Amino acid sequence: MLRPTRALLPNAPIVYVADSAGFPYGKRSEAEIASRVPALLGRLVERFHPRLAVIACNTASTIALEHVRSALDLPVVGTVPAIKPAAAQSKSRVIGVLGTEATVRQPYVDDLAARFACDCTLVRHGSPELVELAEAKLAGKTVMAADVADAAQPMFDAEDGSRIDTVVLACTHFPLLAAELGAAFPRVALVDGGPGIARRIAHLTQGQAWPETAPEGIAIFTGDRPSDPLARALAAYGIGEIRTL
Repeated sequence: MLRPTRALLPNAPIVYVADSAGFPYGKRSEAEIASRVPALLGRLVERFHPRLAVIACNTASTIALEHVRSALDLPVVGTVPAIKPAAAQSKSRVIGVLGTEATVRQPYVDDLAARFACDCTLVRHGSPELVELAEAKLAGKTVMAADVADAAQPMFDAEDGSRIDTVVLACTHFPLLAAELGAAFPRVALVDGGPGIARRIAHLTQGQAWPETAPEGIAIFTGDRPSDPLARALAAYGIGEIRTL
């Protein structure tokens, strides 16, 4: 999501927040997330006074988006599974929803399916293993393609799974594994909601002035300071200053 946002708004000041102390959200209860996310964002908004906030996590958005919008007096963009564009391109009308365990069970996903994919069958799979693999890859570790394939395979082994022709990457970690997933399942289209979120950010800030040159982005970690490989990976997205909260 950071990459397409940078492409559309190259000079936008960005504060990237990783709630590393709360990782992984997919294994936390809905009550924990519903209280944790608004509290954390409230503190950050008071400190940085952003123009808008993006909840760059499907799990947090499907659970806490309305709580955050009620708590903050600024535009809040959520990240929800890209079921609408997936339904628009699926030929078999069977769509895989690949996310965290918490995301795929949310009523929010049911609502998206009813509104935008009522003639489709959704096959959902929550994979904490893929989240861990994506984090490892971002941190510069070697990730085996076979491990990525094994983590996603249960979705295709489920009822109607063999008919899946389109998969929603319903976790913002999973585009990091797009190459491995594409190699493992070459006949399946992968749908990433990141570009759509970037367009929404650009729309909400249309006409606003930005700095003439891109300022150094800031990364905030709620847990320990990130490893050097992870810091270097963030630097590739224009994030140069690392802080802990």
